Amino acid sequence: MIERPLILVSNDDGYRAKGINCLARVLMEFGDVVVVAPHTGRSGKGCAITSEVPLKVELVASEPGLQIYSCTGTPCDCVKVACHSILDRRPSLVVGGINHGDNSAVNAHYSGTMGIVLEGCMKGIPSVAFSLCSHDADADFAPTYDVIRRVVAAVLERGLPTGSCLNVNFPDSQSYAGVKVCRQAIGRWVNEWESHNHPRGGEWWWLTGEFVVEDNDHSADRVALDNNYVSITPTTIDMTDYRLLDDMKSWNL
Repeated sequence: MIERPLILVSNDDGYRAKGINCLARVLMEFGDVVVVAPHTGRSGKGCAITSEVPLKVELVASEPGLQIYSCTGTPCDCVKVACHSILDRRPSLVVGGINHGDNSAVNAHYSGTMGIVLEGCMKGIPSVAFSLCSHDADADFAPTYDVIRRVVAAVLERGLPTGSCLNVNFPDSQSYAGVKVCRQAIGRWVNEWESHNHPRGGEWWWLTGEFVVEDNDHSADRVALDNNYVSITPTTIDMTDYRLLDDMKSWNL
């Protein structure tokens, strides 16, 4: 009997989040699914790992073709502990999401959802992140399913180059203008902190901010999203700037 693909799923919104539970059901069409996700929200953790305290991992649900584990660590921890101790074989695919909120442009650097797929990518496993441009806890993820199926089927069939993963973002819409393969948009956060006086003295700072897109090219992911396209950004774990690398050969350092 041919073994079904094994798909490892995680997120940064917690294992109870609607997005990851919707995603797991779609992925069960393609293989056996194991969810290992944080026990609570871990947004903005990027590739952070836990090194100073032990982790608790607990099986919280099980049915044919699906197991769900809760982990007290970060999204990246979830992938590490799953591959080391939970899975009985190497996964065919690592999937992050569906995230409540987009991870386009430079936000990919902060994203725990992207931390999941970057960790999978570093382990040599084809990895894909899915995010929706809505922070609503009860967001409607159904419009994303068709594209998710197409992307997952393509990656399982074709694989991905070593060191590369996919960052897929969906507009918050019931239908899409299309799907675009994009580069990462140029943008930055401004007005990032808000200060408040604590009633017992001292000043406290609350993270807030506005994201400014400094890009108007339709090849950029955030611009594509703003025009109701699904954006797919091929992403690499190799952070070398090859243009600067070549230029620096003439620096005579």
